[in-house]
Amino acid sequence: MDKIDFTKQLKHLYRPPAECTIVEVPQLTYLMIDGHGDPNTAPAYTHALEALYAVAYRIKSTSKNELGRDYGVPPLEGLWWAADMAAFTSARDKRTWDWTMMIMQPEWITPALYHRAIEEVQQSKALSALPGLRLERYEEGLAVQIMHTGPYEEEGPVLARLHQEWLPQHGYTERGKHHEIYLSDPRRAAPANMKTVLRQPMQAI
Repeated sequence: MDKIDFTKQLKHLYRPPAECTIVEVPQLTYLMIDGHGDPNTAPAYTHALEALYAVAYRIKSTSKNELGRDYGVPPLEGLWWAADMAAFTSARDKRTWDWTMMIMQPEWITPALYHRAIEEVQQSKALSALPGLRLERYEEGLAVQIMHTGPYEEEGPVLARLHQEWLPQHGYTERGKHHEIYLSDPRRAAPANMKTVLRQPMQAI
């Protein structure tokens, strides 16, 4: 049985160069969960990831064992925003951040399979955030993205350059929520080597 790697199959979405690149992002299906606050300290963030990964891996297991379709669980992704976007791009006041954490799902994963996975996880684990999970189609369309290599804390200047320089210089403005894709496991990768896709949907001014 072949195992699909979506970061390779969708390389243009998951492996951009280290420079601002325009991309058209199609409608995709995600497991999603919403929250608020500093991801480094808010318990809600930890609980959200526990529920997200538990269901993602249960779905993958069912897909492999019953449908004969195996794949690597795609990387964690996040939509981020704040009432004042300076709190995100420059001031980095994480206490004010809102977020939606998500994991992309293969097109053959049905709502019925998702609901079954929720029920099975409920029976085996006590996860407080599980009721907040949902399966949703999400389309970003036209966007600009760049690969950031280094610690999360060093994203600020790259984000400021993307939002405050690249977008206006090329005749675009923000549309929708800032999007990040975490390609590295922070438990294993050295901070200097961590790779994160930074993406911003946009529209012509």
